[in-house]
Amino acid sequence: MSRRPRAGLAPHQLTIAWQSVSLLLDYPDAEMLARLDVIRAASQQLPVPIGDKIRGFADHLEQASLPALQAEYVETFDNRRRCNLFLTYFAHGDTRKRGMALLRFKQTYLGVGYELDDSELPDHLCVVLEFAATVDQERGRSLMLDHRAGLELLRVSLADLSSPWAGLIDAVTSTLPPLRGDERDAVRRLAAEGPPEEEVGLAPFAAPQFSPGSASGTTLLPTPSFPGARR
Repeated sequence: MSRRPRAGLAPHQLTIAWQSVSLLLDYPDAEMLARLDVIRAASQQLPVPIGDKIRGFADHLEQASLPALQAEYVETFDNRRRCNLFLTYFAHGDTRKRGMALLRFKQTYLGVGYELDDSELPDHLCVVLEFAATVDQERGRSLMLDHRAGLELLRVSLADLSSPWAGLIDAVTSTLPPLRGDERDAVRRLAAEGPPEEEVGLAPFAAPQFSPGSASGTTLLPTPSFPGARR
């Protein structure tokens, strides 16, 4: 814990940290591997503990075979409830309350002219990080803080698995303020009970389909592309 930097990074550092993790947390493919040198170079502007975690994961991507990475990604994030990348899932599971939580995400995005295709769920961590990095830092940070307990459970769950993706979530939480007492209590309750299990429809929110594509525009780092996302 002593090596975790306190929140207070400069705006350009937040952009680099959040966009780097958004890129690296996506499904591994050849396009991601081609971006690693750019990500490494940008990460040099971050505090050492955060930059080291990003560069360490980039090294892991180059050392493992792509099919093995893809299989491990599916096993980690698609088959484990406590390693879910959809932030509202931790608080609401597949319940009716989750539909309202998803609507708040979409309204937040629309409030600044950022639209997602209906095939995407707006609470996917890659989408939230991209929004925070490239569109509105304060609103993006607020979304993460509102779902801090789930984000922390994801971090702990990946660490318990010794997952290579654990460092990326640790890098994200390192950019946020330290946990308060009530937030720690929420994390403990969530860890003990897990997400709610009631299964209901989430229409009009369709199942997410995240596929890589060509990024448009230029930023400090390549922008992760999610079909239908536009300003």
